[in-house]
Amino acid sequence: MPQAADGPRAADAARRAVEAVWRMESARIVGALARYTKDFALAEDVAQEAMAEALIAWERDGEPANPAGWLLSTARRRAIDAYRRGSALDERYATLARQLPAGEELDWDPDRIDDDVLALMFVSCHPVLSAEARVALTLRAVGGLTSEEIARAFLVPVPTVQARITRAKKTIAAAGVPFELPPAEERGQRLGGVLSVLYVIFTEGSTATAGDQLVRADLAYEAIRLARMLTAVLPAEPEAHGLLALFELTAARFPARTGPDGEPILLEDQNRRLWDRSAIRRGLAALAQAASAGRGLGPYGLQAAIASCHASAASVGETDWERVVLLYEALGRVAPSPVVELNRAVAVAMATGPQSALNIVDDLVATDRLAGSHLLPTVRGELLTRLGRIAEARAELELAARLCGNARERSVLLRKAAALG
Repeated sequence: MPQAADGPRAADAARRAVEAVWRMESARIVGALARYTKDFALAEDVAQEAMAEALIAWERDGEPANPAGWLLSTARRRAIDAYRRGSALDERYATLARQLPAGEELDWDPDRIDDDVLALMFVSCHPVLSAEARVALTLRAVGGLTSEEIARAFLVPVPTVQARITRAKKTIAAAGVPFELPPAEERGQRLGGVLSVLYVIFTEGSTATAGDQLVRADLAYEAIRLARMLTAVLPAEPEAHGLLALFELTAARFPARTGPDGEPILLEDQNRRLWDRSAIRRGLAALAQAASAGRGLGPYGLQAAIASCHASAASVGETDWERVVLLYEALGRVAPSPVVELNRAVAVAMATGPQSALNIVDDLVATDRLAGSHLLPTVRGELLTRLGRIAEARAELELAARLCGNARERSVLLRKAAALG
């Protein structure tokens, strides 16, 4: 009977150990396998097989001294088995066999590991993939999340996530995408795609587009972890530091953004003593690193600079709104979009009053540049309220509530509309 009791404990310990190693080392493991096999899909598949094998072996034998090396060596043997099943001892199988170490463990070259992780990010975010596929594959291959975790984060069925990942790997194979760092002349452009994917992941985590939670902190913190990995392997890229700064400064407000019941708390009502000061310090340090390159801040760095204005202010009223307006103007020139214009309007309202801001918003309405978004009627409703145009404001807030996909945000909009009588 005592042995029977030990079994569940050993299995649970093995599962926790495998999950921890996989979450921390999956990008390095899959990246190294992809470099060895020259086959991204096979690398991801045999890595998953090794993880399943570890659940059994580690329960039986205990966690090895070098768990990541154990997973890599086991996955490489599974890759050789796959080639053996598929064909005779061709040159590719022979090469893999020569590379296989005699023991279970493997020492990694840190410089090569960094290259593998970076190459994995570039492949997962390759422009041949759809936006949804890039996000799913990045979270799976680089972040180490399971299909179930990705589906839960984005409120989609698990089979949908699995289909996206499978289709992405097939697309990469069909397009002949090599597992290697892009040439220097392409790297800057391709880096933008990687940053964009991480930005999408974080944005969905910080303000969920649907569901009954305003913040999905786990997803946002995963984006932060991936951004830290990126800055570690690309320390000279200012926009990577700018993106990390934006994430840290935004996430610093998470503890004050929702109440005990999960209801959103607006910026002016937040208890700023709850803001994470460590995250603010990390964000400001990353922003300083981005600025130190001397090339001027890019789109993510400018957004981080705006976030720093909020982080350094004791209240909404003490925020340097004139600087925020200038930063949004700069952002609009570097990366123009209707959302940037809408945010500029909010800053203008705080700096000079609601009427000049309403003029900006009405221009967006006239050009139909944010059709179907709840953000435009939300801001317009707030501005009309401040101008005393109550009936119009209520109509705008009710429209915003109808368009809003997030239940928590919708309840706030409906309460504001009802409060107008």
